[in-house]
Amino acid sequence: MVAAVRIGALVKRYGKVAALDGIDLEIAAGEGFGLVGGNGAGKTTLIRCLLDLAAHDAGTIDVFGVAAKNPAARRRLSYLPERFSPPHYLRGEEFLRAMLSLAGERYDPARAGRLLDELELGRDALARPARSLSKGMTQKLGLAACLLVPRDLYLLDEPMSGLDPAARVAVKSVLRRLHGEGRTLFFTSHVLADVEELCSSLAVLDRGRLRFRGSPATLCEKYAEPRLEAAFMRCIRDRAAEPA
Repeated sequence: MVAAVRIGALVKRYGKVAALDGIDLEIAAGEGFGLVGGNGAGKTTLIRCLLDLAAHDAGTIDVFGVAAKNPAARRRLSYLPERFSPPHYLRGEEFLRAMLSLAGERYDPARAGRLLDELELGRDALARPARSLSKGMTQKLGLAACLLVPRDLYLLDEPMSGLDPAARVAVKSVLRRLHGEGRTLFFTSHVLADVEELCSSLAVLDRGRLRFRGSPATLCEKYAEPRLEAAFMRCIRDRAAEPA
C-alpha cells in the first residue's frame, strides 16, 4: 500500500538556521499520527513544506505517491491551519459553502447539520456572521469546513486550539469516527493526552530534528516513564540522542 505521506532527507533553512534538518518520516495510509514538539520545533514548517506553501531546500515529499510540488498531491487531503480565521463578514453557512465549492464538493445541508451536531456547534452558527462567533465556535466552524470535505488524509495543525474540555471531547469523537472509517489523521498538538488518545504513532520534532518515531507506549518505555508528557520532556532534553 502506498504511504499517505513519505518524507525523505527534508531540509528547510531560513538563512543560516535549519528549521528542518534532514527529516525522514513515513505515515501509513489509515494511520492516526501525531507530530509533537515545543514552540519553534519545526512542526508548522514541515506542514507548510508538505502542502508546498513553503519551498524546501533539499529532500523529497510525496503524498499518496505524488510529489508534493504537484498540485495533484493535494486532491486527497483536507487541511486546517493553526491560525484559522474565516472572513468575518461571511455567515457560517456561506463559509462552509465557499470552502466546499473551492474543494470541488457539493454542500449538503443535512450532512453539515449532522457534523455540527457531532461537534456540538449549534446550528444557529450557520446563520451568524463569523465576527459574532467565539474563539471556540470559530475553531469548530473551521473543523467543520475541513472535515466536511471527504478526503483520505486530514491534516490538522493544533485542531483543539481554543476549545473547552467539552468541545475537545466532541472533536475527538469525530476524529475517532473518521479514523475508524479508514481516514488518515495527521495532526500537531501541544496536548500530549490528545495524541496518546487518538494516535497509534507519533514523532517528536525538536530544533528541526526528528528525535523519536514510534508509538506513545514505546516512547514511555524508552525513557522508563509511566506518563507520555514526562517521556516527551526526557526526549527533547536529551540533545545528544540520535533520532530513533
